[in-house]
Amino acid sequence: MVMMKTWSLESVKSPHWQYKESAVIVFIVQGERILLIHKKTGLGKGLINGPGGRIEPGESPEEAAVREVQEELLISINNPIHLGLLHFQFTDGYSLKGHVYKTDNYQGIAQETREAKPLWVDIDNIPYDKMWQDDKLWMPLLLNDTHFKGYFIFDNERMVEHCLYED
Repeated sequence: MVMMKTWSLESVKSPHWQYKESAVIVFIVQGERILLIHKKTGLGKGLINGPGGRIEPGESPEEAAVREVQEELLISINNPIHLGLLHFQFTDGYSLKGHVYKTDNYQGIAQETREAKPLWVDIDNIPYDKMWQDDKLWMPLLLNDTHFKGYFIFDNERMVEHCLYED
């Protein structure tokens, strides 16, 4: 019989919690619109989110944010502001620490790539029903330039537990 580890928010919030990978997610906001993507590959494939991905060895989170937006949408961003830190524990054992950035400073026209299809939406019409379940909890903080930390336990794409703090 295989025993599965049971995760709790206390274990994820513990200083001893270990994440397997570190990643970034970036939101470009222009006036009353936000640039999202239809994710075509990797974790969250088929969902709507912001551009982003894993931080490469030797790369800072900010460098990864700039690189990931360039790779996924073929545009350049400047001065991304770090607003959030997310901690994800999945029931299958995978764990991820995510850095959340926001910027209004970009150059170019977002284009579809093999990884992502760009989607500009009105802030009042963000399609939370097509996004990760945690996004609707912290996205309002991001849009209000509020720093935050979140801790989440997921079973596949279903959020099991969470807690969120303004920082």
